[in-house]
Amino acid sequence: MQRREYIKKSVAVLSLSPLLSTSLFSMENKKMITRSIPSSGEQLPVVGVGTWQTFDVGSSSSDREPLKKVLKILLDQGGSVIDSSPMYGKSEGVVGDLAREMGIAQKLFMATKVWTSGKENGMDQMNQSMNLMHKKPIDLMQIHNLVDWKTHLKTIRQWKEEGKIRYIGITHYTDSAYDEMIQILQNEPLDFIQIDYSISNINADNRLLPLAKDKGVATLINRPYDGGSLFRKTKGMNIPNWAKEFGIQSWGQFFLKYILANDAVNCVIPGTDKPEHMLDNVGAGIGRIPGREDARKMKDWFDNV
Repeated sequence: MQRREYIKKSVAVLSLSPLLSTSLFSMENKKMITRSIPSSGEQLPVVGVGTWQTFDVGSSSSDREPLKKVLKILLDQGGSVIDSSPMYGKSEGVVGDLAREMGIAQKLFMATKVWTSGKENGMDQMNQSMNLMHKKPIDLMQIHNLVDWKTHLKTIRQWKEEGKIRYIGITHYTDSAYDEMIQILQNEPLDFIQIDYSISNINADNRLLPLAKDKGVATLINRPYDGGSLFRKTKGMNIPNWAKEFGIQSWGQFFLKYILANDAVNCVIPGTDKPEHMLDNVGAGIGRIPGREDARKMKDWFDNV
């Protein structure tokens, strides 16, 4: 089934149920797979949601109602991870407002970032983020794109000891930062890294993901659809029949399950503001996950399209 066809069926389900019953196809009565955060043993659901552009909206109900549905679907299917940043416009505040309105703040695993230079600026920004998101302690504070990371890491470590945050991490979205991230991983204790990784860009699996696994550092994956290029490449094509063995019903699930086949990955966080896309995404975290050999088959097939 192509993503468009799957989404059409998802939309039909949504339109029939004002309560957003997400017992959809093979997802009925199933909950999302979780993986352990190495530094604590806490279980983290394997599919979350990113908020870049998608949650940067106004206060009108027409802007925010779809996002409420996105969050409800995420939670209903056993997910919890939502990732934001001060870089993402109004996104942190929108996440916080919706979570408070829906009474779900404590059910969400809220991750955000510090994205500025200087100790005082960093402290001010992190305090503002926690206030906007209405979550104290914040679950995960990350240093966005390694900006002034040496300064912020000291503050974040202290705040973790004081109970203001639960986990610390670093992020980037380009391969060019991998060498620096590897150096940091080798020398600094972290709970998380967040990086780009997809079926069309597997460079992180050469050194960075294996190192994170060896160091006991959890990973969040951004840009899992490579900016949407994966859907453009497979437009009009059918999913191979053998992929359905893993419960894959759309190209989105094919691409996410490929990533989750890597056991160094804890959670993928595709961004969306569309409930039907959220339904599609969470389906990748339910049912059988491909093994490494299966993933190689998926990769070979994709490369030969």
